[in-house]
Amino acid sequence: MSKTNPGNFFEDFHVGQVIRHATPRTVTSSDATLYTALYGSRFAVQSSDDFAHSLGYDRAPLDDLLVFHIVFGKTVPDISLNAVANLGYAGGRFLAPVYPGDTLSAVSEIIGKKENSNGTTGVVYVRSTGYTADGTEVLDYVRWVMVNKRDAASPAPDPVVPELPAALDPLVLGNAAPLLDLENWDNDLAGSPFRFDHYAKGEKIDHVDGMTVEEAEHQIATRLYQNTAKVHFNQHTEGKGRFGKRLIYGGHVISIARALSFNGLGNLFHITGINGGKHVAPLFAGDTVYAWSEVLATADLEGRTDVGALRLRLVATKNRPCADFPMKSADGKYEDGVLLDFDYWALMPK
Repeated sequence: MSKTNPGNFFEDFHVGQVIRHATPRTVTSSDATLYTALYGSRFAVQSSDDFAHSLGYDRAPLDDLLVFHIVFGKTVPDISLNAVANLGYAGGRFLAPVYPGDTLSAVSEIIGKKENSNGTTGVVYVRSTGYTADGTEVLDYVRWVMVNKRDAASPAPDPVVPELPAALDPLVLGNAAPLLDLENWDNDLAGSPFRFDHYAKGEKIDHVDGMTVEEAEHQIATRLYQNTAKVHFNQHTEGKGRFGKRLIYGGHVISIARALSFNGLGNLFHITGINGGKHVAPLFAGDTVYAWSEVLATADLEGRTDVGALRLRLVATKNRPCADFPMKSADGKYEDGVLLDFDYWALMPK
């Protein structure tokens, strides 16, 4: 019996299956520093213990996407080691702050699967949940991933495709951050004069800046999350594949776009929910990422006068600036260069 893990193939998953993932990970301030080094994120609450503590946090929490990527990385050896691509997200909730010193673990449930028409791959739907060591649920989300079959001749299962929410109700997301002492929210230190009431539905913001992705940094980032998916690391095998080179982890694109969004959304301090997300096209080392955002909705939160919620569409492009807000053509297809279409809720001070 082999003692090595070849990863699960499409045939190995069944609806209702629950997987407890190895290994718990204690996240430190060093992880937060490396995350900043990789993306240059400048949001004040996650950057400064003093700023965060003055608002009501214990100290600076970890970046929400760092938490997401670490929980995601826990799931990869069991869910997507043999993936062709991660396709999308829905129903994601960030439920509590995570601080340096907290230990994260993850559990997943298979909630759907459907073989593709080519007979060689299938799509697996997974709900993953992240916990701290004391059992506090800090994150849950659904993703769907295309996974290779072990044997193309194996029979197709009955398709099960879960119903997923088009968007989360912001009222269920309002307790993901402590009540803020707005007397201590300093716009100058936060880096933006614009607060919740300055944004309106339909507004579009070109985040202007671009970030070129280097080969080493995307691999460092993926290793930081202990994401072991073969497509990101093994040039020997990927050189023989459809792209001829390693594919950059889609979460790397999300973090770059989020960091770029500081220019225009500097006070948007906490992601509370992921309504949906699509990785529209692959990204490779040497490409330059740009981003723009559209305000899809604004919402007051029950019991909170300190913050409101913005629902935003974050669009990332490669090698294409966003002054013309590229998205979809008249026939409904994504325009050339669009990488990411990410729909999320986040909090902003009033």
